[in-house]
Amino acid sequence: MSKGDIAKQNFMNGYNCSQAVLLAFCEDFGLEKETALKISEPFGGGMGRMREVCGTVTGMFMVIGLAMGNDNSKDNTTKKNVYKSVQELAEKFKEDNGSIICRELLGFQKNNKESYVPSERTNEYYKKRPCPELCKYAADILEEYLKKENLI
Repeated sequence: MSKGDIAKQNFMNGYNCSQAVLLAFCEDFGLEKETALKISEPFGGGMGRMREVCGTVTGMFMVIGLAMGNDNSKDNTTKKNVYKSVQELAEKFKEDNGSIICRELLGFQKNNKESYVPSERTNEYYKKRPCPELCKYAADILEEYLKKENLI
């Protein structure tokens, strides 16, 4: 099963988009599931349902940090490589999906103020949202990238 299939299933099981992607890669980097879910929860819905950067994209970025980041504040080489990878993945996502912004991906108007209350996950919800497929797409391009870079 691909990481994309896992991420899509995670979303269909009720996790938000960011959680779905990060959770698909936890075992690869020794990150406890509970910690991953807590860290990534605020990023769902384009950061707390503010409809900013898509949660699937922020999920990818968290995985890049796990795969490539370090804890040395003086190591600008690592930071440069992480930022380069983030920009490459964001560009690929945008190229293939038209945007990395949640509200644009969902077709919402910029000034549409949304509630902080999550939508109920119903069959109708899943029918009108691209989110499950975006979870799959993000995790698939990330898996491909990490394999190419020999990081998983």
